Amino acid sequence: MKRIVNILLSSAVLFLAAGAATQAHALDGAELYKTKTCWSCHGKDADTPIMPIYPKLAGQNSDYAYNQMKDIKSGARSNGQTAAMKGVMGLVNDEEMRAIADWLSTL
Repeated sequence: MKRIVNILLSSAVLFLAAGAATQAHALDGAELYKTKTCWSCHGKDADTPIMPIYPKLAGQNSDYAYNQMKDIKSGARSNGQTAAMKGVMGLVNDEEMRAIADWLSTL
């Protein structure tokens, strides 16, 4: 009986943790876009950048956007306007970049 209770409790904890992680991931992209200052150059709607040479991010492929952010952060990409992005990318970790990229792809 004790073994069954332990299994049920363990399963419940894992289920709740997985659900919270999935929900947080799904909800964080829009908020992170704001709090990590992405909107200040790419526009509040991610479709009206402040300068025409800045990319529109709304609807961008999630993997592409994520890889661009990763490359800018690591220095693998250092052309164009990446100097402006380099400082901002220091504010986000891989999980946050993924959440932002996933959210952008839904716009």
